[in-house]
Amino acid sequence: MLPTLEYIKQTRRRLGITQRKLADLTGISTSMINQIECGRCKPSYDTAKRIFEILTSLEQQHSLKAIDICSHGLISVQKNETLHTAITKMRSNSISQVPVFDGSRVIGLISEDGLAKSMIEKEEKQLSKMLISVMMDPPPPIVDEGVPAKAIIPLVRFSKCVLVSEKGVVNGIITLSDTLKMVE
Repeated sequence: MLPTLEYIKQTRRRLGITQRKLADLTGISTSMINQIECGRCKPSYDTAKRIFEILTSLEQQHSLKAIDICSHGLISVQKNETLHTAITKMRSNSISQVPVFDGSRVIGLISEDGLAKSMIEKEEKQLSKMLISVMMDPPPPIVDEGVPAKAIIPLVRFSKCVLVSEKGVVNGIITLSDTLKMVE
């Protein structure tokens, strides 16, 4: 099923391409594109399909990817460090969660929410001296740098954050505040 013909003009404008450029890309005359957009002409199914395929392809090329919205310079902790270390890093960097690594492998997450739950259950003195590995939550999802940003929103809402992998190395993080970059 194809989108409505109004989609052509809206998408072309959103992508910032002219009718002439769309005509060149689709092999259809500029006059025909103009007539379709103005509603004076209804294209054949094959013509409409060709236009929609080109516009969809262009949208995918221009859409934001995980790498475009993630925060680089990942702040992390190792599993054998104390919670005091994690809390210090979180406070000094104004962040609410820190991924936990075992060497270069992600194995968990320390978050404000998890720490708050633990503070209710344990004495505060014990908490700061505990090893991170004892207190961490499961690791967040890890996505490849090329994953469309829109696909990440449900993951971030569910898991607090998503880690971004570039060529197999985790070095970025996406939080809910990072998803706001998509609005800009």
